[in-house]
Amino acid sequence: MKVLIVLTSHDQLGTTGRKTGFWLEELAAPYYRFKDAGADIVLASPKGGRPPLDPKSNEPDFQTDDTRRFESDPGATAALDGTVRLDTVSADGFDAVFYPGGHGPLWDLAEDEHSIRLIEATLRAGKPLALVCHAPGVLRHTTAPDGAPLVQGRRVTGFTNGEEAAVGLTDVVPYLVEDELTRLGGDYSKAGDWEPYVLTDGLLVTGQNPASSAPAADALLTLVTQTG
Repeated sequence: MKVLIVLTSHDQLGTTGRKTGFWLEELAAPYYRFKDAGADIVLASPKGGRPPLDPKSNEPDFQTDDTRRFESDPGATAALDGTVRLDTVSADGFDAVFYPGGHGPLWDLAEDEHSIRLIEATLRAGKPLALVCHAPGVLRHTTAPDGAPLVQGRRVTGFTNGEEAAVGLTDVVPYLVEDELTRLGGDYSKAGDWEPYVLTDGLLVTGQNPASSAPAADALLTLVTQTG
């Protein structure tokens, strides 16, 4: 089993002057779900190399057993230091694709032509795809084979308007994930703020927030088993 994890290369939180990037738990928890299941994991990002970490995600309140394990794991940190460029990978080489969130993907992966093609090609090849927290927002320009928005009519979730308001970034982000998925015709639903919530619709898995990252990875592994 070979899993591709796609991370953001964007490190600027709008015009605030603050840093953003990927959310550590949303990488670390799935990483070990996949690794402990025996998967070969490849990390990719638009620019390659070490992707930017949202510094807030490494504050003590947001650290978990998985984040601590990741940061003390030489193999994991080496993989993070050496992410491959997104334009060098394709769906053909992997059994599944996972997108962690953080605010960064809203700016770069959502608009990245290679990411868009990768998502579309993964699902068209009958392979599962999972996106967590802000990452479902990167589906905004993806389309189904008939040209309709990819999420149209699909059961999806993602970071809620309430959660965005709680972190004070409603007016900073380029769009709200909940609003965008709804605008595109997705059958959007959610649990309470910060509660784990994961939906599977066909080969598409979406998770609401950081707490949903491990269960989303589990759902992706289930799909790999079913489709393999």
